[in-house]
Amino acid sequence: MPTGSERDTWALLEQHRDQTRSLQMRDLFAADPGRADRFSRNACGLHVDYSKQRITGETISLLMQLARTRALGEHIEAMFRGDRINVTEARAVLHTALRRLADEPLLLDGVDIMPAIEAVRVRMANLADKVRDGHWRGWQGAAITDIVHIGIGGSHLGPQMACEALRPLVTARLRMHFVSSVDGSEFARTLRTLAPATTLFIIASKSFATEETMTNAQSARSWFLASGAPPSAIAKHFVAVSSHIEAARAFGIEADHVFGLWDWVGGRFSLWSAIGLPVMIAIGPPAFRDLLAGARAMDGHFRQTPFEANLPVILALLDIWNVNCLGAGSHVMAPYNECLRRLPSYLQQLEMESNGKSVCSDGMPVAHQTSPMVWGETGIHGQHAYFQLLHQGTQFAPVDFIAAVAAADSLPGHQAILLANALAQAEALMRGKSATEVRLELSARGIAPEEIEAALPHRTFPGNRPSTFLLLDRIDPHRLGSLIALYEHKVFVEGVLWGINSFDQWGVELGKQLAGHILTELSGAPAAQTHDASTAALIARVREGLRSQ
Repeated sequence: MPTGSERDTWALLEQHRDQTRSLQMRDLFAADPGRADRFSRNACGLHVDYSKQRITGETISLLMQLARTRALGEHIEAMFRGDRINVTEARAVLHTALRRLADEPLLLDGVDIMPAIEAVRVRMANLADKVRDGHWRGWQGAAITDIVHIGIGGSHLGPQMACEALRPLVTARLRMHFVSSVDGSEFARTLRTLAPATTLFIIASKSFATEETMTNAQSARSWFLASGAPPSAIAKHFVAVSSHIEAARAFGIEADHVFGLWDWVGGRFSLWSAIGLPVMIAIGPPAFRDLLAGARAMDGHFRQTPFEANLPVILALLDIWNVNCLGAGSHVMAPYNECLRRLPSYLQQLEMESNGKSVCSDGMPVAHQTSPMVWGETGIHGQHAYFQLLHQGTQFAPVDFIAAVAAADSLPGHQAILLANALAQAEALMRGKSATEVRLELSARGIAPEEIEAALPHRTFPGNRPSTFLLLDRIDPHRLGSLIALYEHKVFVEGVLWGINSFDQWGVELGKQLAGHILTELSGAPAAQTHDASTAALIARVREGLRSQ
């Protein structure tokens, strides 16, 4: 329940919104030559320019006041300290511990958890080195050439995104594959490119019971054994990331090749754990440690920096402003770097699974809108797809532009064109194009006045559409770690300000339960429960279609 001071701050923000509704960003820039400097911050290898947000100094002051009325600083310390802030599951939230240095003790229930974390890191590094240098041999004595990671959700999106982002560092000797969908056609296409004797599968499932993951894992096992390999050979071609060692052993995986997880690591925050094993194999243990170091640097910045210069806090407060005061229903991620093409999907889960909630941590209904819809695609493709809506559509969506100055692997002239487009789109969203500008432009081209007037409604752009520009010198493990941790902490801050638990995801359970019932019915079993007419008819049609295959 919001306190009186919190309600007062929300009221002041809404009043400020009404008072500034007519402000145009292009006018604010014209009146304040120092605006970009005042609304930009640097930390952990990232430059963040939020001057193209629809804000003034007073906006920021009120948002900072909101953060303090919510005792944000206390919540931050509670997370880092290991308090059980995931109240619906009575769990600590300690993904930040996964990137701590081994000699920095952290007590949970009176036990220092850092030795266990470091032990897993060391085991991961040993396996990664053996696979990378060819010393890990398959059952027929051949070196591994292909890594297939089988997971779903947070066990899939993070590793795939990181391997893609850091692909210039991926060893040329290995090919990385990621399988998540239970759609068998995806896995079948992957299997056709593999040789059983030189393939290593990583099964990532905390419970070792996730339906999609274990369906794919069993298919991989059957494919491998069908090649003529004996069951004992599974130990040389399958490893697991799981808390359920016995289930993995029953599958045929040796206990030494099972890398554990803890219940204080949520799936969408688990990249830093053994879930990151494919990343470590791909880029090597030193580079993976650098990824952790970048995230650790952002942890320190988040925990120690005053709110006014704190990047996660600033980005979260801007989202609060856009969603709760300006009415934004979605948020676009537009990376201008092909290596970051998986980042929008990763951030989509991070934000919407964390903050897609309609009740507060105490079970009461939320007082405000919570997570916006998060979507996007690489910006250079988006310009020819969704940017039309961003410029002239009836709804507005704030945009995060993410770009790197240097390209790890490019061709002459390409990087400048790429960055010019990113900068231009951000400027165009802010500036728009007035009727006067259109008239002058078309008149200079000799267009007749009557044609100009007819064209005006179609060629004008309202502008005043907010964006934030995140600029990196380059994409490397350290900066990528900082970038990911930035968004993790931003999501946490938003949850605190909305009063929700960002670390559970009960909303995904109902669909899973119903799918189990429907699956039995598709095989011909009597209906386990009554369905609505639409679902019942669709089940009958699908069941008939499956029978005829």
